[in-house]
Amino acid sequence: MLQTRIVRLAVLAFAVVAPISSFAQVRTSQQSATQSSFSLDQVVPQYRPFVAQPVAARVPLALKPSLDTDAGFTASMDEVIDRAIYKAPRKRVADFAMTLRDIRYRRAGRDPSTGFDCSGFTHYVYNKTFGVELPYDAPSQYRDGEKIVREEMKVGDLVFFQVRGHITHVGLYMGEGRFIHSPAPGKRVRIDELANPYWAKRWAGARRVHVLS
Repeated sequence: MLQTRIVRLAVLAFAVVAPISSFAQVRTSQQSATQSSFSLDQVVPQYRPFVAQPVAARVPLALKPSLDTDAGFTASMDEVIDRAIYKAPRKRVADFAMTLRDIRYRRAGRDPSTGFDCSGFTHYVYNKTFGVELPYDAPSQYRDGEKIVREEMKVGDLVFFQVRGHITHVGLYMGEGRFIHSPAPGKRVRIDELANPYWAKRWAGARRVHVLS
């Protein structure tokens, strides 16, 4: 009797465990098949593999040309000139001249890297803003320009000064009775007033460069 019960229980247990084991095997095989065929494109169709793009090499600040070097100074001035050429003619002249303030005076100087004398300064401004080749000395600039009366002066016109009837100095008129110039040895490019007694008693006249007519 006891043996009969044991046999029945064994048969019943097998009947229960066998389907479960078979189902587990089926699920395992299905999962394996699913994993082997998995594709991210199926789940996220817009997926694209990431491809790193080359990054432009950055120039360390320590390697960029300093304004104290010739290369740095030239690059800086080129940038200023590029910005200036899009302005109205007279504003172009005035704004560019202002970027040259505080550059030292140098006799016969024609370049900001070394310094300017008075006519070297006006020559440089017009050459860089309009490509105009003014004479390199003040008397010749006075003779070549278009004569205008003082009351008709506008920004960018050339203003001249004399000693004993000889033209000795030139600057650029900035409006409102002021002019910018490279004054004398030991000085730097600066703005002065035409009404200043020193300049007032030496006034010679004004001239207009043809590009501003």
